[in-house]
Amino acid sequence: MLVAAHRGTSGGNIPPNTIASFDIALKEGADILEMDLFKSIDGEIFVFHTGMEPAQLDRHIKVESMTSEEIRRLRLCNVDLTETFLPLNTFEEVLEHLKNKCILNLDRSIKILDDVMKIVNKHNMADQVLLKSDPSDASLKMVETFAPKVDYMPIFMEEDVASEKIENMNINYIGAELVFKSESSSIAQDSYIDMMHKKGRILWGNSIVYSSRVPLAAGHNDDISLTGDPEDGWGWLAKKGFDIIQTDWTHHCVNYLRNRY
Repeated sequence: MLVAAHRGTSGGNIPPNTIASFDIALKEGADILEMDLFKSIDGEIFVFHTGMEPAQLDRHIKVESMTSEEIRRLRLCNVDLTETFLPLNTFEEVLEHLKNKCILNLDRSIKILDDVMKIVNKHNMADQVLLKSDPSDASLKMVETFAPKVDYMPIFMEEDVASEKIENMNINYIGAELVFKSESSSIAQDSYIDMMHKKGRILWGNSIVYSSRVPLAAGHNDDISLTGDPEDGWGWLAKKGFDIIQTDWTHHCVNYLRNRY
């Protein structure tokens, strides 16, 4: 099994989506680093989850409406909303720092995929990239047009709505991220998981918690794993057949999987 570190490992004085958070996650045993991309108004790509400006910059601004020069002057905040010395890293800085180190899941990148892949190819790092997106026609067309050879996973919410379509496209369809509120979901059934594995596809499950009101894997999450029994969280996902677990608690998840499996 592989462990994906959601925005790296952050906490204390280390903000997420930074080179510092990515380095810590790798030290903790992460195989995949998930990161969020956006493009400045003048076309430079940075690593940051847009919409999180109040929580991570203590400002009600929109970074995608700023110039690259303005963005470079910003400093990220820690968990107490105290400014750190850490800037928003450019995508190029992150790529060069992580070259030959791990798999990079470039989230929120589909709408700017043309520009993203130009930079990836400039650094000769396409073999390290994993793309995921909704399986809409528009998103799939972007992948087919700009990244047909890059590892790709659609994100299926409750049901598989696109496998047949993707199989008939020029897309390197390696597996899928499965998001489901209930164990009764069609994509959470053993028969579906077995079928995907027989086709050679790998499955990504989420133990992260965006909101306690919106379960991503029927409640089998980081919170249960840390405050209750990890068998009900990470263990359930492992036994169910997921090949990748995305977590906010890389060290604990990795240690559990190593000791248990």
